[in-house]
Amino acid sequence: MKNIKIKIINPLMGSSIPLPEYETAGSAGLDLRACLDTKLNLEAGMSKLIPIGFAMHLDDPELAAMVIPRSGLGSKHGIVLGNLVGLIDSDYQGELMVPAWNRSEQDFQINPGDRIAQMIIVPVVQASFEIVDNFTETQRGTKGFGSSGIN
Repeated sequence: MKNIKIKIINPLMGSSIPLPEYETAGSAGLDLRACLDTKLNLEAGMSKLIPIGFAMHLDDPELAAMVIPRSGLGSKHGIVLGNLVGLIDSDYQGELMVPAWNRSEQDFQINPGDRIAQMIIVPVVQASFEIVDNFTETQRGTKGFGSSGIN
């Protein structure tokens, strides 16, 4: 398990609001909780940056973190991320924020400590580019979206 340094920004985090942790041994994502003092009404169609209460420093260019929606919030309530997926670079050290977007037609209440997104730590490969005149031909070639069919 990789050790990631975090800095508490809001004293609610770690006291009344739990730090992120893996819920099961097979969990890929860590739940991120709303670090709020009071309830927030996220009106239909509205988006709002929700503070998470801590900053982190991955400090390894071979790692990044991705913030993704929680499937239950999206499928049951229409709560997703305003940017769909958030990318946290290894050298970022600011407070984590979740851009919650209510894409439903109903208002949604976010309570202090509610799990509003999840974060996964992923490997990163930095690449350089080499200009070539041609590629080695493949079966797919330049066939684009939908070219492999639906079955």
